[in-house]
Amino acid sequence: MDFLNPRALRWKIAALAAAACCAVAAVVGFLVHDATRERGLRVGTDRTLTRLIAAEREYDRTGRAPADIDVRSRDELPEPLTRDLATFVATETETEPETGAETETGAVTESGPPDTGPYATWYDADPPDWFWMWGAVAVADDRFLVVRDDMSTEVRSLQLLDRSIVKSVLAALLFVVPLAALATEPINRRLRHGARTARRIADGDLDARIGTAGRARDEVTEMASAVDDMAAALQRKLENERRFTADVAHELRTPLMGLVTAAGLLPEDDEAAGLVRDRLRALNALVEDLLEISRLDAGAERARLDPVPLGELVADVVRRTATDTRVGTVDAEVVETDPRRVERIVVNLVTNAHRHGAAPVEVTVTGARITVRDHGPGFPADLLERGPQRFRTGASERGRGHGLGLTVAQGQSEVLGARLTFTNAPGGGAVATLDLTPHASAA
Repeated sequence: MDFLNPRALRWKIAALAAAACCAVAAVVGFLVHDATRERGLRVGTDRTLTRLIAAEREYDRTGRAPADIDVRSRDELPEPLTRDLATFVATETETEPETGAETETGAVTESGPPDTGPYATWYDADPPDWFWMWGAVAVADDRFLVVRDDMSTEVRSLQLLDRSIVKSVLAALLFVVPLAALATEPINRRLRHGARTARRIADGDLDARIGTAGRARDEVTEMASAVDDMAAALQRKLENERRFTADVAHELRTPLMGLVTAAGLLPEDDEAAGLVRDRLRALNALVEDLLEISRLDAGAERARLDPVPLGELVADVVRRTATDTRVGTVDAEVVETDPRRVERIVVNLVTNAHRHGAAPVEVTVTGARITVRDHGPGFPADLLERGPQRFRTGASERGRGHGLGLTVAQGQSEVLGARLTFTNAPGGGAVATLDLTPHASAA
């Protein structure tokens, strides 16, 4: 089923739409995540500095720190705070640090209000289940007020935001992928119609056209127009070829009949007269084949079906060919077919086997199937691949000929709705099989 085929065009377009959706969501999600994280850090830093400033003022007024504020020595400070406070002291005589400037270690040094500070903050994100914003300010030579503020609320909010973004992307994909698959249905329908039309043309319906009337001028329409133009050109060429073949055959028929009449007046015992009559018979057969091919190509032939005992019919036809051909039957059936066309096919196959193959030639009737086999060099690869081609015998070792016998047999089998196949036997020799089973041609 085309809808479930993962290699179908609809799913490739849907995958492309999903990839584009994921890419956009990833970029937007990263930007939102980064902006939210920065905002959370600023909020945590401001909250920590507010507590530090209040604690420093109370310490200056009372000499004691609030209960929730630690007083530590320099050695007891976390290493990032110690480093940043030392850096601030070393550089404060050269330049004033920018308020809120974040260091590479995650610490933020603050100048604070006039006559206060310096302040240092540090975001400690190492613990897996807890996050802290540290703050410190010097209140004596080796004494620092230290604040540790819980940042887990901001972290959880950021994690919830990330989950919400992922859920939103998945929900969007559940909507975008089916929508993209459905949106491609008009294109898929047009492509399937074009493929069906192309198969009809390949099967011989040269009047079939895809049609582009009322269509938007897109790439599919251009392809359909090109296929229609190709089919029209092919139809014209084939019709010209059929007309030429029929005209040539008809034009040759009149002088040929005169030649046959004149040859009949020649002496019977004259060797030269015999050669002339033999060549005239070959020429007459060629003209009849050309006429038959022109009728087959034009689709003018119709089968007249009658119940026929296939084994008896084939045995009688082979006997009338006056050739050294073995005939065998195995459970031969009575089939609904056109005996005249079956006779034409069998005669052509047997004649071809004797002309281009080697003895013994065997004809076997099995059920509704007729098999003709010789023991010569076999059919050439070109014939096995492409089927019979008129005026081509395929290989010099197959002997001489016009290449029309198998072409006529193939055409007659199509009129019968039968299936004619050509293979080579494993032990050598050509094998032609006519399958008269109903619907065999569709197999």
